[in-house]
Amino acid sequence: MKEYKYKINGNVYKVGIGDIDHGIAEVEVNGTPYKVEIEQKTTAVKVSAPKAAPAPRTASGEKVIAKPAPKATAGGTPVKAPLPGVVLDINVTVGQEVKAADTVVTLEAMKMENAIKAGVDGKVASVNVAKGDSVLEGAVLVTIA
Repeated sequence: MKEYKYKINGNVYKVGIGDIDHGIAEVEVNGTPYKVEIEQKTTAVKVSAPKAAPAPRTASGEKVIAKPAPKATAGGTPVKAPLPGVVLDINVTVGQEVKAADTVVTLEAMKMENAIKAGVDGKVASVNVAKGDSVLEGAVLVTIA
């Protein structure tokens, strides 16, 4: 039984509230037991479906997230994002010669920096992302010819 002390018009009342069963509460006021009927008021609760948030956009209005590109392109070997993340740095430019072990992009994912390697020797044919872009897994970052 929970006990409370109330002061009403200068009088102190010691109130104990016991079990509540089927809308009837066992209440004790200054040692005198009472059975108190609790009025049950039902109110309808309207739940509406959540609205989808709009896709994030850059300051110029373009989509922030790059979509995964199709499989290999005829123009070269794509270097794809191995996991979703944010492009921190682009270490190559179009026309630059790269070796397989060279880091072409630095990608931040789960608060860790990931060095994305070229994977093949060749010349950078295109850079498909910009610094600060969010990319999904499989998005083509750079194409090497």
